[in-house]
Amino acid sequence: MSILADFKPHSPTRSCYDICMIQFDDRLLDTRVDSLRRKEEEDVIATLAPRYGIPYINLHGITIDVEALNLLSEQKAREAEIAIFARHQKTLSVAVRNPQSPKTIAEIEALKQSGYTVESRLVSLISLEHAWERYKDTVVATAEKKGVLDIDPDAVRTYSKEIRSHLDASTRLLQIQATHNAEKISRTIEVLFGGALALGASDIHIEPERTNVRFRYRIDGVLWDVTSVASVLYQPLASRLKLLSGLKLNVRDEPQEGRFTFDIGERQLEVRTSVIPGAYGESIVMRLLDPSAAGFTIETLGLNQQLYDVMQEELTRPNGAIVTTGPTGSGKTTALYAFMRKIHTSEIKIVTIEDPVEYKLPGIVQTQISDEYTFASGLRSILRQDPDVIMVGEIRDREVAETAVHAALTGHLVFSTLHTNSAAGAFPRLIDLGVDPRMIGSAFNVILGQRLVRILCPVCREARDMTTEEQKLVAQIMNDPIRQHTVYDAKGCEECGGSGFKGRVGIFEAIRVDKTVEEAIISDPRENNVRNAAAPQNIPTMQQDGVLKVLNGTTSLDELERVIDLHNTRVEISE
Repeated sequence: MSILADFKPHSPTRSCYDICMIQFDDRLLDTRVDSLRRKEEEDVIATLAPRYGIPYINLHGITIDVEALNLLSEQKAREAEIAIFARHQKTLSVAVRNPQSPKTIAEIEALKQSGYTVESRLVSLISLEHAWERYKDTVVATAEKKGVLDIDPDAVRTYSKEIRSHLDASTRLLQIQATHNAEKISRTIEVLFGGALALGASDIHIEPERTNVRFRYRIDGVLWDVTSVASVLYQPLASRLKLLSGLKLNVRDEPQEGRFTFDIGERQLEVRTSVIPGAYGESIVMRLLDPSAAGFTIETLGLNQQLYDVMQEELTRPNGAIVTTGPTGSGKTTALYAFMRKIHTSEIKIVTIEDPVEYKLPGIVQTQISDEYTFASGLRSILRQDPDVIMVGEIRDREVAETAVHAALTGHLVFSTLHTNSAAGAFPRLIDLGVDPRMIGSAFNVILGQRLVRILCPVCREARDMTTEEQKLVAQIMNDPIRQHTVYDAKGCEECGGSGFKGRVGIFEAIRVDKTVEEAIISDPRENNVRNAAAPQNIPTMQQDGVLKVLNGTTSLDELERVIDLHNTRVEISE
């Protein structure tokens, strides 16, 4: 019987306050019990996973690829208790509840017979139900907007050949807006992607304003305005992109993240979508994940010869931590991918925990964090997977830092990133996170600092002599008079879309944790003290590495100054 069933308004023995409190407590109790049940089930599945030899995953917080999900009907998925939650070319990520179920085995075998490679992940029933919920979104989307999940690859490919600059993209977008074509939204999306591919954009920004919608590209790390169109276009465009990305149409007041892929000729373009609420509508940013980034090697990163030799040696060590530092978008993860590719063989197991998984690396187990699967809990789980090498996307807090140190001290090679301004700044940051300074020397092998600078267009770059002030600055940075006085500036041509630059390359610095550096960390971990202790290693600083790339014509002084401070190196050179 309901608590309110015997409630009488004039009851002298029970007050409204008493009954309201009973109701509240019951709801709170139900919530707690449900939460405990969910956690208990996840814990059981996580424990069973190693016995089956199948990695565990929690699908809450993971973006479900709707196109992948629909490779199997909802009825078959429910009967077999599986869900296809991601697809990368011909590789499918499949969530399974019972890998020994005959129906599960039959459906997975059918997928393999269709030419797919299947990577199974053990999940709870709650995770499966979370994935199956996305079938509803697909049904609604298809009913409301027939064909909305299609992008014409031929149209994108055509636009990518026609567009030579952001001005060309602007012209075509404005031409489309002037028409009354029923496919206006589709054409707009195809031009946006075609232009992004043609110009090598890493991100497409769609920003609603009071009376219009602004489109922008991020090209080689710099935002370029493309054009603005009438705000009437915004809502259907936003709905289309949210459907493509597997996001919920009716959620407009909280952030959402999703992904989708489509084929462009011989390669597949993967897009990661971020949506956040704003004053005039949701701001949409689509990151174009270039598969070629996962193909970077240590030889193509742009390491100077001294640092290249150091990293070749460090990557042969069986344990310890290698950490890259720098702000968001400085190429840290790409560098770690290159290091993993260098050491990867069939004889070692590499497991990653990332936020999110941006590029798929064959032969490497890659996992993605979620609300329940955090860096800290994931790292502890990874240690039970018998790995040789671990990659942690970011050291964010004390728990992750301490677990990474433990892994590095117990026979694992650990790769990770840290948000600091320099390599020397990583040490006080680690101490601030709670790492014992006395453990750093034993656990950490080398710390790299890096940034990305744009590469001058080889077709239109212009040579000139350095000014007297520039010569003095370069000599001060290099700690030595220079003989070469020629540098290059950006000009702009059709080949580079008028920007004067084409592509980016890293500028680096590094500190090896040797005995002298270890003593400095224990006695006084301030950045200048650590830098002075590392000076005998003769690894160029980031400023010096950048100047070397200016002198060899790779980039310009103006571009280098845009990225790093050349006038305050904060390095004390001893006599």
